[in-house]
Amino acid sequence: MKKIIVLFSLLGCCAASLCAQQLTRFAVVDLPKVYSAFFRDSRAVREFEERSARVQTDIDRMTREIQDLKSKQADMVLSGDQAQALKLENEIYRKSEFLREYYTTKTAELEDQRKKLSQSGTFLEQVYSEIRYIAESEGYSMVIDLKQSTGVLWYSPTVDITDKVIQNLLVKSRR
Repeated sequence: MKKIIVLFSLLGCCAASLCAQQLTRFAVVDLPKVYSAFFRDSRAVREFEERSARVQTDIDRMTREIQDLKSKQADMVLSGDQAQALKLENEIYRKSEFLREYYTTKTAELEDQRKKLSQSGTFLEQVYSEIRYIAESEGYSMVIDLKQSTGVLWYSPTVDITDKVIQNLLVKSRR
C-alpha cells in the first residue's frame, strides 16, 4: 500500500510540475517577404509603380530624341553642312545634360518614395498587429524576424507564419 501511495505521490508531483511549466512556442516571419507581397497589391505601391513607369517612358522618349538628333547630325556631317551639324551637336549636348539631370533627380525621388513606403508607420502597425494576432491566437510566445536574426540556424516550416500574415493583411486591405 505504501508503494502505491508513493507511486501516486510521484505521479502527482510530476503532473503538477508539468502543469506548472509552460511550453514556449516560437514562430518565424520573413518580414521582407511580407512587405513585398503586401505592397504589390496596395494602392500606394501601384501609384509608385505607375510613377516609375511614367519616368521610364520619359527617359526612353528623351533617349530616342537624342539618338534621332545624333543620326541627323551624322547625315549633316556627311552632306558637308558643318554649321547645321554644329547646331545639332549643341542641341544634343543640351538634351543629354537635361536627361542626365532628369534621371538623377527622378531616381532620387523614386528611391525616397520607395523608402517611405516600406517605412510607413501605419503599414508597420498593421504588420505588427497582424503578427501579434496570429501569435496570440495560435499560442506562440515569441515571433522572430527570420531575416534579421542571425541566431536562427534551423527552423521547421510549421512555425513560419509569413504566409498567414500576408493573407490576413491582403484580406484586410481589400475591405
